[in-house]
Amino acid sequence: MSREKLINQSTDALINCTLHLADDALILGHRNSEWCGHGPVLEQDIAITNISLDLIGQARNFYQYVARQINDFQKTESSQAPSRLESGLGEVTEDILAYLRDNREFKNCLLVEQPNGDWAKTILRQFLFSAYQFYLYQELQYSKDEQLAAIAEKSLKEVTYHLRWGSEWVIRLGDGTDESHQRMLKAIEELWMYTGELFTATAYESQAVAEGSGVDVRLLKAPWEEKIEEIFSEATLPYPPLSGGGKGEAVFQQTGGKEGKHTEHLGYILAELQFMQRAYPGSEW
Repeated sequence: MSREKLINQSTDALINCTLHLADDALILGHRNSEWCGHGPVLEQDIAITNISLDLIGQARNFYQYVARQINDFQKTESSQAPSRLESGLGEVTEDILAYLRDNREFKNCLLVEQPNGDWAKTILRQFLFSAYQFYLYQELQYSKDEQLAAIAEKSLKEVTYHLRWGSEWVIRLGDGTDESHQRMLKAIEELWMYTGELFTATAYESQAVAEGSGVDVRLLKAPWEEKIEEIFSEATLPYPPLSGGGKGEAVFQQTGGKEGKHTEHLGYILAELQFMQRAYPGSEW
């Protein structure tokens, strides 16, 4: 099996789960970094930039672990046909995983790739995802896989701050002026449809749970909903959001990102994120 096959089409649950965790962190980190120099006030400009750095740091830890898994596997294989990665780029690295995969090969959830919009939408996206990450990492730190557990334990300290920061801003905007309240309602309308995917287990997630390395994301939904409802209540925002401006059916949930089926937005992110490495292969800072 070639490295390219392992990276892009692997059936290994641990590799796929770790790539999913890395891709979530990288894409949201990149999205938040777009606010650098554009925040509403200097203090919050710095805060959102620091959150970006935290997320990209988490992504690096996960990518480095995936690269080691792939390279270790290759060392045990004595006969295989050369792949593009083998013949041109040598061992798999974190840079290859971030910069040389196409959008259908990324496993991030749809929520993190959504455009920043205004400050309210960015805040809500971060809050919804941070709440999910908080409960995910709480469980992942008890994984049988020692490396995943260590990354989760380290990252949990950062995510705890992200969640507190996002919660405070949701309350501030939701229970603020009429304008800020309306902007939060619009953000909920635009983003809520992507939250269900967080708790929809893929085949590789279920396999990782069976092997003892992963987390059953379905069990995270109840504490996540409780946290969201708590903050929304304090922010005077409706919970659970319903279609039709608070009336009618529950919001339909979009899925597919964790299996490589993305919105058009990811393609634009990768075009910017990957430009230098694709234009000048092998370049390093």
